[in-house]
Amino acid sequence: MEAGKTLLFLGFLLVLLGLLFLYAPKLFSWFGHLPGDIRIEREGLKVYIPIASTLVLSLLFTLLWNLLAFLRR
Repeated sequence: MEAGKTLLFLGFLLVLLGLLFLYAPKLFSWFGHLPGDIRIEREGLKVYIPIASTLVLSLLFTLLWNLLAFLRR
C-alpha cells in the first residue's frame, strides 16, 4: 500500500514537472548553461558535459528525499 502511494506521488510530481517544461520553458533555461558545464563545439563534433547542472540536480533531489524521509517519521 505504501509503495503505491509513493509511486502515485512521484507520478504526480513528474506530471507537474512535465507541465512546467511544456508551458514555462524559461524557468529551466538556466539548466545546461551554468559556469561548470563543459561545451565543446567544433566542425563535425559536439560534446556537452553538464557537470554543474548535474550537481545542482543532485543537491535538489537529495534535499527533497531527506525532506520526505523527515516527514514520514
